[in-house]
Amino acid sequence: MDRSVNPDTAREKLIIRPIQEKDLPQISRIEAKIFSDPWSEQAFQESIHLEYTLFLAAECEGEIAGYCGCYLSLDEAEITNVAVKEECRGQGIAKAMLQELLRQGMVRGAKSFFLEVRAGNRPAICLYEKMGFEHSGVRRNFYEHPREDAYIMWKRFPES
Repeated sequence: MDRSVNPDTAREKLIIRPIQEKDLPQISRIEAKIFSDPWSEQAFQESIHLEYTLFLAAECEGEIAGYCGCYLSLDEAEITNVAVKEECRGQGIAKAMLQELLRQGMVRGAKSFFLEVRAGNRPAICLYEKMGFEHSGVRRNFYEHPREDAYIMWKRFPES
């Protein structure tokens, strides 16, 4: 059963960890509710086991509140998924997941991260900008259902 996360306790009880097989039914339900062209449960299952991927779940009180993931290639990472259950938004869950994704990606050698985001998704764009992502281009008509442009955004870390 999918329950709402209590906003008063969400941050204190939030656990960000690698996605496990047992999470996939919940993740697939969230994905289907949020995205017009959702990944299938099988797509997640195949992706979480690849050595060049990193997929994280945000768990609160035993329920999946959100998830994110990326593909790693040399020193770059493509962020493919960032999703938070509608009833759990506005609690800092996406920011916490992304911070951990960036941290773990850097441990694995990534020095830059990029993503595509719907041009009309102002909340996500604002979050990415606050986290230091910069606009670098537009993919015209990238999304379908409805057709919409995608902004390409990058976050680059200086060489250490």
